[in-house]
Amino acid sequence: MSVADAAPISRRAFLAGSAATGVVLLAGPADVRLAHGAVVRRYPFALGVASGDPLPHRVVLWTRLVRDPLDAGSMPRRPVAVEWELSRHPRFRGARRHGVVRALPRLAHSVHVDVGGLRPATDYWYRFRVGRHVSETGRTRTAPEHGASIQHLRLGVANCQDWQSGYWPAYTALADEDLDVVLHLGDYIYESDPASAYRDRLHTKPHRSGLNQLFTLADYRNRHALYKTDPALQAAHAAFPWVVTWDDHEVESNYANRVDADPHRPRRQGPVRFARERARAYQAYYEHMPIRVPYRVGSPNLRIYRRFDFGNLLRLNVLDTRQYRTPQPDGRGGGYGAEDAGRANTHGTLMGSGQERWLHAGLRSSPARWNVIAQQVMMSRLRFPTEPGQTQYVTNLDQWDGYAPARDRLLHFLASARVANPVVLAGDLHASCFSDVRLNFDDPTSQIVASEYLATSISSGFAPGDDAALKAANPTLNPHIRHFDGARRGYLRIDVNRQRVQVEQRSVDTIATRSSPVRTTAAFVTAAGSPGVVPA
Repeated sequence: MSVADAAPISRRAFLAGSAATGVVLLAGPADVRLAHGAVVRRYPFALGVASGDPLPHRVVLWTRLVRDPLDAGSMPRRPVAVEWELSRHPRFRGARRHGVVRALPRLAHSVHVDVGGLRPATDYWYRFRVGRHVSETGRTRTAPEHGASIQHLRLGVANCQDWQSGYWPAYTALADEDLDVVLHLGDYIYESDPASAYRDRLHTKPHRSGLNQLFTLADYRNRHALYKTDPALQAAHAAFPWVVTWDDHEVESNYANRVDADPHRPRRQGPVRFARERARAYQAYYEHMPIRVPYRVGSPNLRIYRRFDFGNLLRLNVLDTRQYRTPQPDGRGGGYGAEDAGRANTHGTLMGSGQERWLHAGLRSSPARWNVIAQQVMMSRLRFPTEPGQTQYVTNLDQWDGYAPARDRLLHFLASARVANPVVLAGDLHASCFSDVRLNFDDPTSQIVASEYLATSISSGFAPGDDAALKAANPTLNPHIRHFDGARRGYLRIDVNRQRVQVEQRSVDTIATRSSPVRTTAAFVTAAGSPGVVPA
C-alpha cells in the first residue's frame, strides 16, 4: 500500500500536541480478539512503544501489553489481538499501513512487528490498538538505501541506566535531539536487590531476596517492565528507532559466556544452572526490545551481533562481548587486577571466533566512508594509579585490557586490512573517555589505527576519587586518552558527514531530580583519513 506525503509538522510540536490533547482512537470495532483470545479492558500500553533495527525498507515496531507492569503474571493467559498502524503522516491522515498480530502469553504479550515495503530514509509514525485502547504515537525512521550517496547522519549513544542511582533527565534531553538513530550499548537494567536513596526508585523485589541477583523469568520481566515505566525512557524510545545490544547486568554482573562470575557462594552457579538463568534473562531482553533477531523460547543462546549500513556513509557493526567470551583471566569474575594477567591471556576472547570472523569480513568488504564498531567495554588501555608497594599496573580485566592478545589481533587487522576510518563506540565505564587507539599502547609514537568514543552513563555512578585520580594520572599512564570525565552523567551526540565525525558529550547537571538542563561539556572530532581524536 502506498503512503501519503506527510504535511510539514515538527516532531517536537507533534509530541507536545499529543501530550496535550491525548490519543485519538482508531476507527474499528470496540473490541479486537482472536478465536479463544482475551479481551483487554484496562489500558495495556503502560510500557510505551518503541521501534528499532532500521533497514532501508523495514523497521521493527514494539510494544508489550500489561495489566500490572510489575506483575508479569497479571495478563490473561490467552493471546491478544493487537492492531498496528503506520503512516507517513504524524496524524495518520491519508494512506497507511496496518495489520493485526497476536501478543502471546509465552512471550509476555510482547509484540514485534517487522514492517516491510517502506521507503528509505523516511520518517514514519506508528501506534497500536487493543479494543478501545490506543497506545501513544511513536516516530521512527528507515535507513538510507544501500549504497546511496549519503552526506549526513546523526546518532545518539547511551548506556548504563541504573534505576536506583537516580533519575533519567538525560533521556528527556535525548528525546528532544534531532537524530536518525539511537544506539544503546548495554546495562539496560541492573540485577541488584532493592536499595536506593530514592523512595520511588527502588528495584522490584526478586523471587530470592538477599542474593543481589535475579533468577526467575518473572524476576527479569518485572525488572525490565519497571525500567520501561520511566516516562523519560519512554519518550526517548518513542522519538527515534533504537539499535540495542546488551552487556553484563542484563543477566548478572561480569558474567562470561556460561560462567557465573559471582565468586560468593551460595550465589555462584555451575554452567548448567547458569545457562538456565541466562535463558530467562535473554528471553526477557528479547520481549522488551525492538530487535530483529531469530529467537527460540527457552534457548540460552540469542545471536544479537548484527550489521547496519547507512548508505555509503557509515557501516555499523554491533557486537556482543558477553555471550561468547572466555572467563576473565584473574579467575575471580573480573574487576581490577594486574595488567600482566591480561597480557598473558593468549587464549582469551571477548567475541568468540565466529563473531570475530564475521566482524573481519564485514570490515574488509565495507564500502562505507566510516566503519563503526559499537560494543560494550573500553577497547583502549586504561591503567589505574597504583597504590604504594604495588609493582604492577592495575587494569579492569573485564574490559579489553583483560584480553590484550585478542585486542592486538583486532588492531593489527584494522591496520593490515586498511579499514577505512574505523571508529569504536563503547560504554560500561560510567565515564566519558575519548582515545587514540594505538597499535602499541606502550609506544606513544605508535600508529593510530582507530578512534574510540566511550559514552558516560545515563545514571550509574563513577567513584569521585577514581575520577580525580585518573584525570591526574592519564597524561603519564594513559597518554593516548584525550578526554576523560567520570563526574557527569549523560549521553553522546554524534554528527557524521563525509569529512569528519564530531562527538559531543551531552551532560545533565544532576540526576537527583527528574528535570535537569543538558549542556555540551566536551566536543571532539575525527577527520576522515586521519585517525585519532582532537578537540572540535
